[in-house]
Amino acid sequence: MKSILIVEDDLTFSTMLKTWLGKRGFVVDTASNNARARKILHQQDFDLVLSDLRLPDEDGLYLLSWLRNMGNNTPFIIMTSYAEVQNVVDAMKQGASDYIAKPVQPDILLKKIDDALHAPLSMENKTEQTRSEADHDSYTNNFLEGESEAARMLYNYVRLVAPTPMSVLINGASGTGKEYVAHRIHQLSKRADKPFVAIDCGAMLKELAASEFFGHVKGSFTGAVTDKTGAFVEANGGTLFLDEVGNLSYDVQVQLLRAIQEHRIRPVGSTQEIEVDVRLVCATNENLEQAIANGQFREDLYHRINEFTLKMPALKDRQEDILLFANFFLDQANRELDKDLIGFDMNAERALQTYSWPGNLRQMKNVIKRATLLAKGDFITREDLGEQMMETRPPVSQNSYALHDAVSEKERILQALQVTNNNKSKAAQLLGIDRKTLYNKLKLYQIS
Repeated sequence: MKSILIVEDDLTFSTMLKTWLGKRGFVVDTASNNARARKILHQQDFDLVLSDLRLPDEDGLYLLSWLRNMGNNTPFIIMTSYAEVQNVVDAMKQGASDYIAKPVQPDILLKKIDDALHAPLSMENKTEQTRSEADHDSYTNNFLEGESEAARMLYNYVRLVAPTPMSVLINGASGTGKEYVAHRIHQLSKRADKPFVAIDCGAMLKELAASEFFGHVKGSFTGAVTDKTGAFVEANGGTLFLDEVGNLSYDVQVQLLRAIQEHRIRPVGSTQEIEVDVRLVCATNENLEQAIANGQFREDLYHRINEFTLKMPALKDRQEDILLFANFFLDQANRELDKDLIGFDMNAERALQTYSWPGNLRQMKNVIKRATLLAKGDFITREDLGEQMMETRPPVSQNSYALHDAVSEKERILQALQVTNNNKSKAAQLLGIDRKTLYNKLKLYQIS
C-alpha cells in the first residue's frame, strides 16, 4: 500500500482527508506544521507528501525546498486556497509534482495523487515508459474513465460482461467514448491476446460493405486488383467492433446476420467458406428499437448484437468528472503543443462545469487543446476557452438549492440530499458550498 504524509494545520480537514484516503487503500500520517513534518520525514519514508501552502511556522514551499535539498525526490503536491499564481509557479519550479486548489475536490485530488505516484523518475524512463504504454494500448493511455457515480456504474458493468462471450451493444451520443469502452471490453476478455478490429459503419459505402466485412478475391469486381482480407478474418479469435452499426443498409444487415449465426463467411467472388470466431461489440447513437419499428433495422440482428446493453452517460451528467477530464486533456495538450500550463483559473473552471457540452468528451478535448495554444499565462482563462463557453447552462446552485438565509438553510440542505440520494459531494455542488461547509452544517442542524 502507498503511504502519504498530509501536512495541514486545519485539523478537521486533515482528519477528514486522512479518513477518506485511508478508505481508498492509502496508509496516511499527518503533521500540523513544518517542524513536525520534517521530523516525521527524517524518521520515515513516504510515497507522497500532500502539503498546505500556508502553515503556522514556514510555508509549504519551505518544506518542499528542504526536502529537495536533502536529495529526497518524493512526489509533492501543494494545496492552496489563496489562488496565488506566483506561489504555484514557484512550487512547480522547485519540484512540486502538482498543486490543487481548495476547497479540494476529492476526485481531482485522487487523480493528481495517482498521476504523481506513477510519474517516472527521469526523462529517459519517461520516454521508455510512454513508448511501451503506447505500443501496448493507445486507448488506455489517451482516456480517463472518471470517478463519478455514472462512470463507476458503467465500468462495473464493463468488468462484469467483459469475460463472458456475450455480444455487447454500446448506446450513447457522439463523443462519449464508445470505442474506448469497446476496447476495454476486449482488454478484459479472454480474447485479450487476439486482434481487436474496429469498423466505422457510418463511413462504409454500401457497395463495398461485403468486401470490408468478408474480404474479396482478385478480379471479383472492378477495382479488385488483389485479394483482400475482411474484418471478420482479421478479427478471428478476437473482437470485432462495429461503430455506428445503425447505419448499415438492410441488405448488409442480412449478410451480417448470416455470418454471426453460422460463424462462417465467404469472401466476395470466392467459392470457399472460411470459419471464423469473433466476439461482437457494436455501438450506436441511434434508437435501434425505433429503427426496427420503422423497418430500417432487422429485429433478429438487433437481438444477436444486443445480448448486453451499455448506456454511455453524457458529459453534462458527469459533474464530478468534468474538471478531472479537463485537467487530463490539458496534460495531453501540454505534451502535444510543448506547453507548460499549470491549470485553469477560477472563472475557467466555473465555465467548464456549467457548460452543456453537446459534443461531450470529443468537444472538450478540442476546446482545451485550442485554449492551451491561445493561453498567454500559466493558467487557462475563461476567455481562452472561446465564445461558445460564455453561453452556459445556469448551475443548479444558483437556482432553487442555493443557501440564501439561515431560516431556509436546513430545508434546502434536506432537499439537496434528497435529490442526490444522500450523495454529499453532489449535494454540496447543488448548494454552492464545499464538502467541509456541508459537513459543518449537517452537524449544526443535527442532520444524519
